[in-house]
Amino acid sequence: MQALDFGHGPAFYFKSYLKAAYFNQVLPTSIGGDAFRVLEAGRLGRGNKEAFYGVLLDRVVGLVGLLVLNLIANLAYPGLLPRPVFLLINAIAVFGLAGVVTFAAAGRIRRLDRYLVLKHLHEFSARIRTLYKTRSAIAFHTALAVAIHFVLVLSVYFVGRGVGLAYDLPAFLVIVPPVFMLMVIPVSLAGWGVREGGFIGLFVLIGADKTQVLSMSLIYGLLGLVAALPGLFFFLAGRQHREKEHQRERRR
Repeated sequence: MQALDFGHGPAFYFKSYLKAAYFNQVLPTSIGGDAFRVLEAGRLGRGNKEAFYGVLLDRVVGLVGLLVLNLIANLAYPGLLPRPVFLLINAIAVFGLAGVVTFAAAGRIRRLDRYLVLKHLHEFSARIRTLYKTRSAIAFHTALAVAIHFVLVLSVYFVGRGVGLAYDLPAFLVIVPPVFMLMVIPVSLAGWGVREGGFIGLFVLIGADKTQVLSMSLIYGLLGLVAALPGLFFFLAGRQHREKEHQRERRR
């Protein structure tokens, strides 16, 4: 967001991320949290549209990191999943990455700006090219996104091992990212149900026990709720601060 001239230091965006993480837990998928981030960043002076582009760009970069991680893991361990599932996951990753690259390149076509339907897509594509002018910027943000998702997979791995799933980390690197992608679909509250179904469906393919997989998924979900509590604290504290500011202005 700083690269898009929104200002403020890392502390502001860290708190905003935590608050959004809380709303992600109590609202369907990540839409609620993203909407909150848009509104909060929009107050910085550049408007909600630019804030929307910034948050959407953050989501796209995160998705790229997830796809890259999953593709690398799948290609490194091709015999883990049945061949049709292996090919399907790879196809989704390849077409997803190709789609992002194509979309970013499409912003160079100025004629797209003439059409109302494509105007916003053209503007968003321009923001992508503004932020990623160099290969080093692309490599750094992609590596960071991959590292973040690797840590998330690692947390699922430790929970899984704790409930008795005797599978090595590569199995989790192959199976967990597709489930994370499924959780983006807005059909459940914070991914509950979708996550459990995805984990069970894929882990069963490699011979895992359904009860252990379900336990892992539920515990991971509960840990997510606990991890989101600091976001609730920052949200309530910020709200209280704004109310005090309004009261001071009224007294003046």
